[in-house]
Amino acid sequence: MAKKATTLFIRDNSINLLVMKGRQIDKWASTSLEPGLVSQGLIVDEDGVAELVRQLFRQEKVSTDRVITALSGHDSLYRIITLPDVPDAVLPEAVRREAKRTIPTPLDEVYVSYQSVPSMKGERRVFLATYPRNSVDAMIRTLRKAGIKPYVMDLAPLALCRIPDLPRSIIINARLDHLEVMVIADRLPQVIRRLSLPGETESLEEKLPLIAEEFTRTFTFYNSSHMENPLDSTVPVFVCGDLAEAPDTWESLVAEQGNSVAALPPPIAEVPEGFDPDQFMVNIGLALKELLTDKEGAEFSVINFNALPETYLPKHFSVARVVIPVGIVIGIAAVVFGAVLVLHTRAQIDDLRPRVETEEGHVVQYQRDIASLRGEIGPMDDTARALDSRISAMEMRRAEIAIDLREIHRLAHAITPLSLTEVVHRVDRVIVEGRATDCTYIYDYARELRNSGRFSAIRIHSFDRDNRQYDFELDLSK
Repeated sequence: MAKKATTLFIRDNSINLLVMKGRQIDKWASTSLEPGLVSQGLIVDEDGVAELVRQLFRQEKVSTDRVITALSGHDSLYRIITLPDVPDAVLPEAVRREAKRTIPTPLDEVYVSYQSVPSMKGERRVFLATYPRNSVDAMIRTLRKAGIKPYVMDLAPLALCRIPDLPRSIIINARLDHLEVMVIADRLPQVIRRLSLPGETESLEEKLPLIAEEFTRTFTFYNSSHMENPLDSTVPVFVCGDLAEAPDTWESLVAEQGNSVAALPPPIAEVPEGFDPDQFMVNIGLALKELLTDKEGAEFSVINFNALPETYLPKHFSVARVVIPVGIVIGIAAVVFGAVLVLHTRAQIDDLRPRVETEEGHVVQYQRDIASLRGEIGPMDDTARALDSRISAMEMRRAEIAIDLREIHRLAHAITPLSLTEVVHRVDRVIVEGRATDCTYIYDYARELRNSGRFSAIRIHSFDRDNRQYDFELDLSK
């Protein structure tokens, strides 16, 4: 019998319910949400949303037991960290310490989940995710009010990364209010970038330049830190969200890299009539948490941890509830027997008391030493976090410079009789020197640079003629 998975995903503007049996779609339903009920992944009106969820389950006659849910991923952070090959017993504390060092958000404001991933001998690689406590707590309260019993939770970007059956791919999930670009390599979500899209524009088409720029930035950023195995034009790009409904725009997003583009294909047996896979893509990814098997040749994402905080995990049936009454009876008998031993044991305790007091003194001294060491470690942690932030900013700056330089040279090559002799990239300016056989080529080049949208102002700083050649210098402002 095929395994069943019930999934629920609450967006800012809708609630999606999906039930799958194996790779078959069993039931699906969706209801829209009025603005303000959910904002940026945080459930604001818990009672109102709970009532809509309750109605949806009742209407579709779906069981409220064992429901898989997801957070939107807003304000979530993802890292792949490398640790020494520590024992399993100390791994949680090692991960928490590294999370405190590398995550800019205070750990008391987020929940942390992680999963060990394949690594080199002598080290541990861990995929780490943090997500806001207030969003999780509000969701759990809402689901409990609706009578829902969540037992597994995920993050929406990780659910989408679980869909491609490929070791390397890029996913662009674009909706009117936000954009996500995810790079999957070696079956791991290596980069997950999310940003809000400006709300002053009404259509997705008006936001295409920003989406294309963010895709290029992510592409360049990944390659700058993975030079041994960079992305290239053979890596497929998949789109989902509102962007999936505008296939004529896809090629413009990847024109610079030349990758193939297609709609994100859901791994389901068949699409029932009236079912829109793109609207339920996160739900499908959630269902795969249970339905995927490690069959030979599968290339799905290896990340599949339960993001439901430990405090919210279902309480399992305990054998102790059965044996406790019997234990009480046996305990009473044991008390009677134990009373005989009390006098003899008390004498032994009196002999051991001086030794215990000595050891307690040692413990106090050890605690003082530990407190002193923690005082020394604190400033070092702060310095490490500050350096990490500066390195991240430098990496992003390097990616920006790489994009600028590539655009400057690409446009120069497009105007054949024009050549560049020197390009100097400063903080907010770029000085471009070159030579052309005709001054009109210089004007054409300046015009193309302005139309690229990467520079706020372009000024021809100098313009000299030398033996049928025109030497020029352009001053580009960022």
